[in-house]
Amino acid sequence: MSIRLFLRLAAHTQMLPVLEAGEETLVGGQAVMEGVMMRAPHSYCVAVRRPAGDMIKDEMPVPRVSERYPAFKYPVLRGVGTLGQAMWLGIKALRFSANAALENEKAGEKKQELSPWLMTLNLAFSIAFFIFLYKFVPLLLTSALGKWFPAVQGRILFNLTDGLIRIAIFLIFLFLISRWKDIRRVFEYHGAEHKVVFNYESGRPVTVDNAQAFTTFHPRCGTSFLLVVMVIAIFVYALVPYDSFLMKFVARVVLLPLIAGLSYELIRFAAKHRGGLMATLTAPGLWLQRITTQPPSNDQVAVAIHALEGAMALENAQGGQAVIA
Repeated sequence: MSIRLFLRLAAHTQMLPVLEAGEETLVGGQAVMEGVMMRAPHSYCVAVRRPAGDMIKDEMPVPRVSERYPAFKYPVLRGVGTLGQAMWLGIKALRFSANAALENEKAGEKKQELSPWLMTLNLAFSIAFFIFLYKFVPLLLTSALGKWFPAVQGRILFNLTDGLIRIAIFLIFLFLISRWKDIRRVFEYHGAEHKVVFNYESGRPVTVDNAQAFTTFHPRCGTSFLLVVMVIAIFVYALVPYDSFLMKFVARVVLLPLIAGLSYELIRFAAKHRGGLMATLTAPGLWLQRITTQPPSNDQVAVAIHALEGAMALENAQGGQAVIA
C-alpha cells in the first residue's frame, strides 16, 4: 500500500464521526472514497464509482443492535450501541472503497487488498490521535492557563475553557483538512448522501434531478452530532470530582460512551422536533455542514442513489420497514 493511500485512509478514518449518521430506525449513510454507504434498519450497501465510470457495490443484511442485545433498547445505551455499530459498518465501507482505490493504483497488476491488520493499525492510530487532539491537548492547555490565571482553576470555568479550546481545535482541524482535494471529494459525496436521503424522506421518486433539488444540510449528520458531543462534554466534565491532571484525563476517556449516548438522544429528539429550542441547539452543526458537505455532481448523486437502492432492495427482501423521523 502506498504512503499516499495510507494517509488518505487515515484522514477518512478520522472523519468517520463527522461523515456518519448513525440511526437504527432510519435511512442514513456515510461518504467514503469515491462512493457512499447507505443504511436501512436491517441492511447495508456501499457503492463506489471507479475511474472507468462503472460502479461496484457491497451489501449485506445487518440486524439492529437492539434486536440482538435488548439492553440497547434503552435511552443512552441505544446511542452507544447504534453508534458503535455505525462506526464498525463505516470502517467496513471505508475498507471496501480503499480496496477499490488500491486496485486502481495497481491497474494491470495482480489485485491487492488491504490486510485486516493494516486496517486495525489505522483505526488504532486514529483513536489515539482523536484522544490526543481532543482530550489531552485541551486539558494540557487549560491546565497551563490555570497557572497564569488562577480563576481558570475553578471547576466551572476550567471545563468551559477546556471545552472552548476543544471546539476551536476541532474547527481549525476541520477547516485545514477540508483544503485537501481528496477530503473535498468525500465532502461532495457527503452532500450527495444528504440530498438522496432528503429525497427519500420526502416521498418523491428518488432520481438525480429530484435529489439535486434538496439541500445538503441534514440535522442527523455526524457533523452536528460531534459538535453536540463537545458541548455536552463541558457539562458532564464539570461534574467530575477530580483535581489531578491524570484523573481528569482518564475521566475524559472513560466518559466518552456516556457523552456519546446523551448526545445521540439530543440529536434524535432534534430530528423529530425541527423547530424552537431544538432548532437553536442544533443550528451550529448545520452551519458547520457548509464545510463538511459540498454540492455534488450528478454522477456523485447517482452513486448515492445506487447505494440507497441496494440497501432498500435488501431491506424489502427481509420484510423490513424504514421509519422516517
